[in-house]
Amino acid sequence: MTMLSFRVADHEAAEAKRWAVAIGVHRSELLREALHRHLVSLRGEHDAAKWQQSPPTEAELSLGAVADWGPNEDWADWDDAAR
Repeated sequence: MTMLSFRVADHEAAEAKRWAVAIGVHRSELLREALHRHLVSLRGEHDAAKWQQSPPTEAELSLGAVADWGPNEDWADWDDAAR
């Protein structure tokens, strides 16, 4: 692991400490999780932008029809079969 150090406003530091105490975690864990979630969000936005620049091919779109098929059989009453 790498240690990061950064400055924040006093009121944000106090709020982070209050939240950490309230949910029972160390402040560093709270900040680590917040950074992780933000990075995941940024990666998702970047992936979406890349997808828009390179839309799916006809071959990839053809798989969408398969997704609409639904179940082959109705298995809603499968648990009644043993009774």
